[in-house]
Parts: sequence; C-alpha cells; structure tokens
Amino acid sequence: MVHRRSINDQVIVFGNQGALWGNAMTMFDHETGSVWSQPLGEAILGPARGATLDLLPSTLTTWGEWRRMHPDTKALDAPGRPSGFALDQMSIVVVFNEDSAAYPVKDITQVVNDFVDGVPIAVVIEPEERVSWTVFSRTLDDGVIVQLAFSDDGNLVDTVSGTMFHISRGTGIEGPLADQILDQLPAFTSFTKDYFTFYPDGRIWERG
Repeated sequence: MVHRRSINDQVIVFGNQGALWGNAMTMFDHETGSVWSQPLGEAILGPARGATLDLLPSTLTTWGEWRRMHPDTKALDAPGRPSGFALDQMSIVVVFNEDSAAYPVKDITQVVNDFVDGVPIAVVIEPEERVSWTVFSRTLDDGVIVQLAFSDDGNLVDTVSGTMFHISRGTGIEGPLADQILDQLPAFTSFTKDYFTFYPDGRIWERG
C-alpha cells in the first residue's frame, strides 16, 4: 500500500516502528515520534494521534510486466529475499469514506464487479499467473459505467459495449469506448482474518 506522506502540505518522514498492531506493520514519524498503523494510515499513539494519510492508487505486479509498461523505471538495488506470504492468503481491501470491503484472493476467479460506498469498482487479478492485481473504477469520464470481464486475449472487455481495455494500464484498446481509460483506485492487501480488526463494520465479499 502507498500513502501520501504529507499532511496540510507538510512532508513527513517515516520509519519502521518495529512492532505489529493487528498483525500489521506500524510506522513512526520523525517529527513527533507518533506511531502510525499502516493499514489505516492513521496515527494511533503520540502527539499526532487521529491524523490520517491519503491512500494512493498502487498496483501489485511482476517486475517484468512493470518494465514492459514503464521501461525507464529506476529501481533500488538492495539485498532482498522472496516474501513468505502467498497472495492467496490475502484479501484485496477497498475503502471509501466509512464503507469498506475485502475480496479474498483465493475466491476470485473472474473480474469482480462491485460497489463500495456507491462507487462502481472492478477487482482484477491477472488470470494466468495470479501474481498481479489492480482495482479500477468502472465509471468512465463520460459517466458510462462498464461491466468488465476477461477477454479471450487476457485483457478486459466491457460486456455491454464490447470495448477492450488493457488489464494493467486500464487504457482502451479497441471498440466504441477505446478513447476512455479505466481509472485506478486505491486498494491494498490484508490477511483476511485481520480485516475486521481495522474495519469492524466492513464486509467480506463472497462469490455468488
């Protein structure tokens, strides 16, 4: 997950606080020493308690696919190791205002067309290797709401107009709405069992 690290135009420097809260990472800010919950983007202890950070759109994808989309990307060359977490253990969480929903990855076999706080969304997991996901708005700039499914070539298709969209970028490929782009929405992954720790009034999507 990616947060905007500024509040009221003040840029904040964060570090890893080293403890877990709700089985998730906590951070501290160098300015006040306050402790922040990563899933909530909110200060939970210290002088900044109650302050929140804006959640920004992000995508989980492979390095190869990212390089294809952004060939000039520069990456940090630092020692690392494979993650011990499998994506199928997680849920993709979407939050708008006071409404939230968790989408268990293991249950998603098709594009999920849903609403969160009245916002039409699509939760998309790349169907072949299942290591990449993106959440798109289904409302286009002209107000048209699309209904998305996987196309035969592994991209997305609006089942109403027949328009094809790129599965990662959301750009129109061909069809009557090909000049439109699916806007990417903020979302993040969480262990499904920990979701209600942070969003007790939320819901877990179930495959129909």
